[in-house]
Order: sequence, then structure tokens, then C-alpha cells
Amino acid sequence: MLNGEKSMKKLSAMVMACLLGATVAVGMPGSTSYAETPVSEDNVVVTNDNSIFKVSRMRKDNMLDQYRLFKYDKIQIISMGHSDDFGANTTTSTAGDIMIGVDGVAQIPYVGNVKLAGLTLSEAKDVIQSKLSKYFKIQDLNVFLKEYGARKIYVMGNVNDPGIKSMSVDNMNVYAAISSAGGVDKRGRSKHVQILRQVDNTLYFREVNLDGFVKKHDMTQNIVIEDGDIVYVPDSGKVVWSEDIAPYINIYSVYRSIVR
Repeated sequence: MLNGEKSMKKLSAMVMACLLGATVAVGMPGSTSYAETPVSEDNVVVTNDNSIFKVSRMRKDNMLDQYRLFKYDKIQIISMGHSDDFGANTTTSTAGDIMIGVDGVAQIPYVGNVKLAGLTLSEAKDVIQSKLSKYFKIQDLNVFLKEYGARKIYVMGNVNDPGIKSMSVDNMNVYAAISSAGGVDKRGRSKHVQILRQVDNTLYFREVNLDGFVKKHDMTQNIVIEDGDIVYVPDSGKVVWSEDIAPYINIYSVYRSIVR
């Protein structure tokens, strides 16, 4: 790799690290954590490790059993043989939609705050049933996922509509992220799209060739992204005739017509 490209990568990573700061939530599987320590130059890791950056699959299997609850997910709790207040053993008790907060905690009737982010539905059921059983005799309880919480990612650089984008859980990949930002603009380097992910105080960096994914169907270039990731499209530095040259030719033509 050319030294210029190495320098560009390092500079981009450091700029993105500063933008991430100390408040970006990291949605790693099994946890909902927040970066509290600023990223330093020594903690920028360029990696192709598939355990950090996984390849996205076009057709996903039903993974609800393995799905781990995340902030802004909505769940519903149903207990057989109890009224709505978990009191008399008469009817089916259904707690209304319960949203998991940004801190990963949900407000459960009677038991209060319960940390649910990072748990599977089965694990959440066991935790909630254990806490409720201190107040009621519950024979059976189920936890259902009503709605997935939106993930937010940052799409920056040479795209047509940069900014913070809300992504659905089933579209968390680089191609979908750039599509949500209107695609790569005329000056963007689609062959050198950068993904940045902060985990604790380490910034992981990977470059992918989106052009290779679209034109050559190279599936390894479409990477799974996570809540809080930055997708950055660098500038190619190329000259766009209609924007960089033609206007000056027109100005020169007008000038010549005036001075004659």
C-alpha cells in the first residue's frame, strides 16, 4: 500500500475518533455500553478481523432465539392465570408495551427497573419471572418482542445526504447505510469506504470496496454495521468537469466578450 494511502487512513481514523467523542453508544452483542474514555492515537486498530466486522448475509435466518434485546426495543409480558394487576387468579395478564430505555433498563410493573439489554428473550423471561415471583405466584410467563428499536449510524463524507441515519435491525449493512444517505456522490471513493467502530476506548477501522460489492458481487465487501458506527466515504480528489472547469470557461467567455 502507498504511504499516501496509509496516511489518509490514519488521518481519517483520527478525525472520526474525535467526532465519536465520549458519548457514542456501542451496541455490541450481549451488552449496551457507553464509551467513557476518549480514543487516543495508540488505540486506533486497522483490522479485517471478521469477529469485529462480520460479513452481511443477503438472506437472514430466523434468529429470534439468539436475538439480544437492545435499547428502544418494545416487549410485552403475558402471564397466564392472572388479572391485569397480577392479582387474582382469573384471567390472562398482559402488560402493555414496555420499551427498553437508552440505558438498557425497562420499567416492569411492581418490580421497577430491570436491566434487559443484552439478554435473549428466554433470559429476560427468567429474570422478570424471578423478580415477579417475590410478589405473586406465577405459573407461566412469556416475554414477546413487539418492535425492534431503531439503530442510529453516522454516514459522513462524500455522500449525497450525510448525517445521522436511523436503520432497521434487518438492514444493518454498509450498502444499506450509504443508500440511506443518497448514495456516493460524484467525488466519493466508493472503492475505499471506511467503517469505524468504537468499543470502549478502542477505535476499530476497516476499509471496504463498495464498488466491488455492487459490480462484482463480492459479498465480503458488504459488512454488518452496528449502532453508533461511522460509515465514511473519502473524497477522490478527481476533477468534475461541470463543476470545476466549465464554470470558469463560462466566466472567461463572458470576460472576453466584455473586454473586446
